Amino acid sequence: MSAAPHLILGEALFDVFPDGGRVLGGAPFNVAWNLHQLGETVCFVGGIGRDAEGEDVQARMTGIGMDTRGLYRHPSAPTGQVRVTLKDGEPAYSIVPDQAYDAVPAEWAEQLPPTSPLLYHGTLALRAGNHDLLERLRARAQQRFVDVNLRAPWYAPDDVLALIHGADVVKLNTDEAAILAPDLPADQRAGALLQRAAIGSALIVTHGADGAAIHAADGGHWHAPAPVVSHLRDAVGAGDAFASVAIIGLHRGWPWPTTLQRALQFAAAVCTLQGATSADPAFYRPFAATWAAG
Repeated sequence: MSAAPHLILGEALFDVFPDGGRVLGGAPFNVAWNLHQLGETVCFVGGIGRDAEGEDVQARMTGIGMDTRGLYRHPSAPTGQVRVTLKDGEPAYSIVPDQAYDAVPAEWAEQLPPTSPLLYHGTLALRAGNHDLLERLRARAQQRFVDVNLRAPWYAPDDVLALIHGADVVKLNTDEAAILAPDLPADQRAGALLQRAAIGSALIVTHGADGAAIHAADGGHWHAPAPVVSHLRDAVGAGDAFASVAIIGLHRGWPWPTTLQRALQFAAAVCTLQGATSADPAFYRPFAATWAAG
């Protein structure tokens, strides 16, 4: 009997560039893809449209052997888009409303595995709906990992605090910690959020080029710098790569310092890719082989 899958709830979407180029992503989709490529059993749960883009999402998942039973084909809404424009040479992102990932019916949960070791979700796919679906998935998962991923203007801090309340692990970055705990100095925010959100196991705070820290609910604290990236392409998906390995560490019971080191190493490796993920299993194989040893 195969292992019960991790449930990864959220958006699959395309970044659409002015020249017509499209890049498939979405933080939850990237996490699901990475976990699958690293040897974990996963089921991505999200809405796609009955359009060419939706067909593309399904085809790419099928191409690497991902489980597609969690894909909900929305009858009218399109597959998600983020429109990318350039302002003074810098990219600006417009997250389009009313997308297929915004409205997956709660009943879709009945298509999914009845038990799961872990549920991962962010906040964007909960901006307009999916809350009943989330509750059904929470009821069947042993642990919950929330990757905050705030995207303006699609959040309210109080709503985000309610969403992360009671999670086992929450991951956010330095700016997001400041948004959720603006009343406190930076060095007090992690401890306060652990208490305010009743986080069960740990709060992970990423600091970009300065690495990351894990603040455990039992008082433990670990920080590590980001590894040097010798062949940097872009940092797209680095946070999603980190989250993927943190999920593996949580599931396999790695010590927090081990999880921190391995997550940072994998995130650094993803920075050598063009984009957030790879369809080449050879990229993932050395990490999976090393971690299989313990």
